[in-house]
Amino acid sequence: MPLLTLRPLLRARPLPGLVPGLLAAAAAVVLSLAVHTLVPVLPAMTLAVAFGLFAANIPGLSGWTAGPGRPGLDFAGKHLMRAGIVVLGLKVSLVDVLGLGWSALLLITGVVLAAFAGTYAISRLFRLPPHVSLLIATGFSICGASAIGAMAAVRRIRQHDTVLPVALVTLCGTLAIGVLPLLIRPLGLSPEVFGAWAGASVHDVGQVVATAQTAGATALAVAVVVKLTRVILLAPMVAAAGLHHRSTADAGTGLKRPPIVPLFVLGFVALAALRTTGWLSPAVLDAAAVLQDILLGMALFGLGSAVRVGQLIHTGARALLAALASWLLIAALGLGAAFLMIR
Repeated sequence: MPLLTLRPLLRARPLPGLVPGLLAAAAAVVLSLAVHTLVPVLPAMTLAVAFGLFAANIPGLSGWTAGPGRPGLDFAGKHLMRAGIVVLGLKVSLVDVLGLGWSALLLITGVVLAAFAGTYAISRLFRLPPHVSLLIATGFSICGASAIGAMAAVRRIRQHDTVLPVALVTLCGTLAIGVLPLLIRPLGLSPEVFGAWAGASVHDVGQVVATAQTAGATALAVAVVVKLTRVILLAPMVAAAGLHHRSTADAGTGLKRPPIVPLFVLGFVALAALRTTGWLSPAVLDAAAVLQDILLGMALFGLGSAVRVGQLIHTGARALLAALASWLLIAALGLGAAFLMIR
């Protein structure tokens, strides 16, 4: 599916112009995975964004990321992100999700919907534009940068406008890695409850793993299943957004109306269904996990390399406050749901 997604795009763009940026993104992923191996508490995807930010703001590198490297970096940020979302479907097993029980599934769905609505409302309260508020709400409530990329595609939001939401969701997810484990003892949380809390409230899958593993294998197992339940809600949420966008599109403009569900989201659903069959061997799933890390890591490096810290400080103060308020809201919602799920 990723190859089918990328082939027409490669025909549409001159490949030599993409190579420098793609090679830089690939090198950044190798470095991110190496650092993650040495320091497991640092998620590779968070490091990929950080390296992108570094490259965009260091004299000597900043000119290159804005010039010769930009075509390939933009390609990675948009199209490799979509391919990575497709492969993300192989992490989701409906058998594991249904094993939580209907009450837990309803609770998690309620948390996602409340987090989405609450984050959107907070963002608008801080006077952020509607499309930026939508992306922040999507990333915070579902699965971080992957969800932001999917929502941006279905709502036809420019890639440039995804940079700030991705930076915020990465920042707050990284904050959770350091803060949530410190609250285990003061709140008297069992490993199961802490795992459910991490899975219900931390944004990115890698950040969930980094957070939950601090409380042991039991917490990690619960956290991953709860998190993947949130991930699978990506498809219906994006479909609903696509249907709304399609219904409000001006048919008189003559422009092609957007699809209800983009092809890459259908690919995500198809691979989730394939994973659920149990036909795939552990070796195939492990290889798919590596491929997903490479694709999403390159995409996140590409997005991070478009962020100029000066502009972020100048334009992102209100966005940062909105993100922190949303992070507290989702943490509170997730904790409440965790106590109800694990009795």
